[in-house]
Amino acid sequence: MTTTRERENTMLVRDVMTTEPASVQPGTTIKAALRLLAERRVTALPVVTPNGQVCGVVSEADLIRDLLPRDPRTQEIPPADTRIPAQRVGDVMSGHPVTVHADTDLVEAVDLLTSTTVKSLPVVDRHGQLEGVLSRSDIVRLLARADEDIERQIDDLLRSTGLEGWFVQVTDGNVTLVGPEGTRDAVVARLLAETVPGVIEVSARTDRVS
Repeated sequence: MTTTRERENTMLVRDVMTTEPASVQPGTTIKAALRLLAERRVTALPVVTPNGQVCGVVSEADLIRDLLPRDPRTQEIPPADTRIPAQRVGDVMSGHPVTVHADTDLVEAVDLLTSTTVKSLPVVDRHGQLEGVLSRSDIVRLLARADEDIERQIDDLLRSTGLEGWFVQVTDGNVTLVGPEGTRDAVVARLLAETVPGVIEVSARTDRVS
């Protein structure tokens, strides 16, 4: 059974997501959306209505599909170009976006990012309005945090919650906690450490003489 403390210390989407993300509306031009992708260095953009509700997602592939004409030099008799290029985001966007909430367990969001073709997830509130975006690159940055930064944050977190005398070591995201002999706070220390971004696994024991 999941305890209240375990639920409180689950890493959530809000801990990792990009806040104030770039977005477009269905009426935004293809050119403007492409420019925004290039400027922000992202692979997809949430599409929102004028009141901020997410109504779709538009990706790089959506925007560049059928946009470029064939080079006539590649064929002896160039065919007539009968394309009618899309002009607006609403013409090419995916209208059924996969979304998550800020309080969604990060593990569930990662499952969506790895089991589907989507590379980013709009984060919406209970009214469907855009709050942020969670992308695969956000997860990569999270897991790539330096061990020294993780170690420092865990140490500060333990001290701020009254858990003194703990030795913290982090190697490739794997955390080892060694507490003062006789302390009963090993479970609490482990749960706290698990909330720190970049942590992969935590082991805790209490055999250190303070």
